[in-house]
Amino acid sequence: MSAIQARHVKLWYAGKAANWDLAAFELRQLNANLADAARLYTGIPVSDVTTMAAPMHSLEDAIAAKDVRRFSKTFSEVTEACNGCHVSMERPFIVIHTPTEQQPLGDQRFSP
Repeated sequence: MSAIQARHVKLWYAGKAANWDLAAFELRQLNANLADAARLYTGIPVSDVTTMAAPMHSLEDAIAAKDVRRFSKTFSEVTEACNGCHVSMERPFIVIHTPTEQQPLGDQRFSP
C-alpha cells in the first residue's frame, strides 16, 4: 500500500504540472498496484475494487483531455474512493488527502 500512496502523490504533482505523459504513467502504475493489492490482500472486498473503477476512469479521461481543472476534481474523487475503501476495511484511521505545499511528499493525515 505504500507504493500506492507514493503513486498517489506523484500523480497529483504530475497532473498539477500538466505533465500529462507522467500523469498517465503514474495512473497506469497506480492501477497496477491496486490490482496487485486486490490479489494479494484477501481482505479487500471486491466491491471496493470495482468502486474505484469509475473515478479512476474519469481521471484517465481528464488526463487524456489534458484538463487541469477536471484532473483536480477527479483526483479528489479517487482520493475519496481510497478513503471509502479504508473505512469499509475497518481502517478509518488511514485518511489520504491531496498533497499540499506544507506536506509536499505526503498525502496522509496523521492527526486523529
